[in-house]
Amino acid sequence: MSRGEEPPSPSEAAATAERRGGERRQQILRAVLQGHLWQRRRNLRRDGVSQLGAIDWHEPQWLAAALLIMLLSVADAALTLSLLNHGATELNPLMRMVVMGSDRSFVYLKLGITAITVTMLVLLIRVRTFGQQLAGPLLLVTALSYSLLVSYEYWLLDRISP
Repeated sequence: MSRGEEPPSPSEAAATAERRGGERRQQILRAVLQGHLWQRRRNLRRDGVSQLGAIDWHEPQWLAAALLIMLLSVADAALTLSLLNHGATELNPLMRMVVMGSDRSFVYLKLGITAITVTMLVLLIRVRTFGQQLAGPLLLVTALSYSLLVSYEYWLLDRISP
């Protein structure tokens, strides 16, 4: 204790004595592993709370939907580039400008936009909008739409290819 500093109160001293293992916020890997094995917030803590970060555990179906969307996005990018090499044109006016640049920038932009969007939807899974949770069904609709798009692109490629 230095000069001018007051001694800790009994409650502060007891709280300090109960801390074990140092500052837990400094042990990132341990916190991630411990949070994965012993999830604390699977549900919202209070009724009416619908903020980001209110929970730290999401159901596995949302991970599966997010991974499916990302895989279908990769397939969509590959099939789009293949179709463009066979003489097709990009119908999306925003992506058409990017495709005309380079294949690499097209793929990076497409996957980046998809990853950011999917991440935002997963974060918003428990947030209620208009009294309903809309992000979960939107993830499922996106996965279904992507699967239909990839199927259509595969069908087109099959018809174009000799």
